[in-house]
Amino acid sequence: MPRLLHRLFASRAPVALVIGAALTLSGCSRPSTVQEIRNEGTLHVITRVAPSIYYEGRDGPTGYDYELAKRLAEKLGVNLKVRTAEDNTEILSVLDRDYAHIGMAGLSDQPEFDKRFRTLATGIQTQSVVVYHRDMSRPESLADLSGKSLNLVADSDHEAILKSLGALDQSITLKTHPGLDPAGILARVESGKYPFAVVSSNELELNQVFFPHVKEAFALGKPRELVWLFPKEQDDTLVKTARSVLNDLKENGVLAQLSERFYGHLDRLNYVGARTFMFHVRNRLPKYEDLFREQAKAFDMDWRLLAAIGYQESHWRPNAVSPTGVRGLMMLTRNTASYIGVNNRLDAEESIEGGARYFQIVHDKIPERIPEPDRTWFALASYNVGFGHLEDARRLAESAGKDPDRWIDVKEFLPLLAQKEWYSKTRFGYARGQEPVIYVQNIRRYYDVLARLTSPAAPVSPEVPPQLSSAESTDSQSNADTSPAKDDPELRASLPPDLSVIPPTL
Repeated sequence: MPRLLHRLFASRAPVALVIGAALTLSGCSRPSTVQEIRNEGTLHVITRVAPSIYYEGRDGPTGYDYELAKRLAEKLGVNLKVRTAEDNTEILSVLDRDYAHIGMAGLSDQPEFDKRFRTLATGIQTQSVVVYHRDMSRPESLADLSGKSLNLVADSDHEAILKSLGALDQSITLKTHPGLDPAGILARVESGKYPFAVVSSNELELNQVFFPHVKEAFALGKPRELVWLFPKEQDDTLVKTARSVLNDLKENGVLAQLSERFYGHLDRLNYVGARTFMFHVRNRLPKYEDLFREQAKAFDMDWRLLAAIGYQESHWRPNAVSPTGVRGLMMLTRNTASYIGVNNRLDAEESIEGGARYFQIVHDKIPERIPEPDRTWFALASYNVGFGHLEDARRLAESAGKDPDRWIDVKEFLPLLAQKEWYSKTRFGYARGQEPVIYVQNIRRYYDVLARLTSPAAPVSPEVPPQLSSAESTDSQSNADTSPAKDDPELRASLPPDLSVIPPTL
């Protein structure tokens, strides 16, 4: 019995045995699944570590599916207990044995699930997409892959879809790789070891920036919704309760807000931008990393967020000067520099300290009732366009019946500040409102990459470029691609081999 299954058996099976024995002796009927959960006081979830599902963030566990499960547990009035599996194969095995209440595997519904599980759609749509190394000729259809191999993670949606589309009739070999996650598959396409593969589109979006040599060729089939899996042995009370919770979250806008939080900034780095950013991470960031860390600590902020702001402002160039007169690594205006006490804007240390101080001032002006991470996103927009214009956009959102305390709502109204019919109604007037939206999205993406590359304590090390490895593996050595890089390793997007958890998506 696998180690995880043994732990789960030890933690849950005795409870079921005791309940069963008690019911036999008393002649009572077995309580519903929801009642059993409430009696035990715990909702058991089995999942895998992935930026699309669950990971340990800066402030604790998070992830799109985790946030939904947490709200379900709160509705039930019980604790949420999450256990992580090595891969989808283990998740399905745990559910087949009824050792967990819910499985979060990042899978869509499949015909074979009808006899094994109950399912519930979670609001995220995805497609199976064929990916290839950019040095290969782009395939336009499955017919172009005749005689070739497609690499897949084990127990994914992709194999069934490929078979239904006639991949085997095209003489395509389907190779599944137990123990590899989507990031592991993408890493091997990046290195050239796997010329072609199939992954889910949402997994590709979340990992694309780390693998700039991987390109999408074409999608397979229609978009489909990802689902939670429930053991068939359970009755339908938990599924119904979970469906009710998700419907409520959809109606009050929280589901859309969570989708924006985890997926809303993923299109902000193209191939050139990703390679350029990774190059500067290796070559420029080490020169200023200590300053970012020191000043971020002084102002109680994540140094990687401060560094992301600096990259957006100047690409970490201390002598940067814009046509409008803003200067330095943090691109401070003369008035801002004077206000916060910066004498030499071209001095890297003064500029970074000034940027950290100014961001803290801006952050403090955002109402405390606004929860994170939205409060930080508002602060970034204010840092860029000014607090007055941000307030104008928030008032416009509120007058339109939207929530002025949610970034997903307010970011739709910021661009309107460039249109006379809208800015004429505001206190502070015209602003290039699209710029703060792009500004926030860019910084979120830069921060995302820096968080995946390093921890708050560990420095970026340019001397020994990290090997390509799976971001979601619990045993990085087993998933590491040992083949040498085909080009300059400092230009290759990669992850540290000792990365054991996925840092937060800000």
